[in-house]
Amino acid sequence: MSDTLAKYIPEHAVKPVFDLIVTNQVHLKIVNERQTRHGDYRRGPSGKHEITVNASLNKYRFLITLIHEIAHLVAFEKFGRNIKPHGNEWKYTFQRLMVPFIRPEIFPGQILPLLARHFKNPSASSDTDTTLSLALKQYDKDNDKSYVFEIPYGSIFRIKNGKVFKKLAVRTKRFECIEISSGKTYLFNPNAEVELINVQ
Repeated sequence: MSDTLAKYIPEHAVKPVFDLIVTNQVHLKIVNERQTRHGDYRRGPSGKHEITVNASLNKYRFLITLIHEIAHLVAFEKFGRNIKPHGNEWKYTFQRLMVPFIRPEIFPGQILPLLARHFKNPSASSDTDTTLSLALKQYDKDNDKSYVFEIPYGSIFRIKNGKVFKKLAVRTKRFECIEISSGKTYLFNPNAEVELINVQ
């Protein structure tokens, strides 16, 4: 198991993560990419703790996602199953589990201050922390993506599900875009990955 982990997370994180998996009796599945989530925790019908993490994540996002999911397990075990999935108990648990990993032997120096800031009050998804998300995306294998914040206003773009939009304006922190087929307006986080379409 630790050999498998070494393929997906930073070297200095392997032993402490392996210990967390053993201590919490986690059945870890590394799965093909799902568009809607990086990972998932559930307690199986047999009572086993099952965690899935996308194989396509870079090693830093994989580590954060795995600890995120282990935090669900630990929070549910400690505080009961009636807590909110991303409530205060989970935040406290996620912070406590993640802090030992926020070190220069594990994460690149430029990401450390962003992680420190994020883990003062962690959110349900690190993708909602735009600065951290963009910094982590620099380490993706497929790094030739465009983001909605960097394309010109008036540009036509496609998202992963095939829907086509036109970028209109910025509203505080998000970008207002109109879906071409329906005329409906949607708000996009700056780090939304898009495919720019050349219109002749």
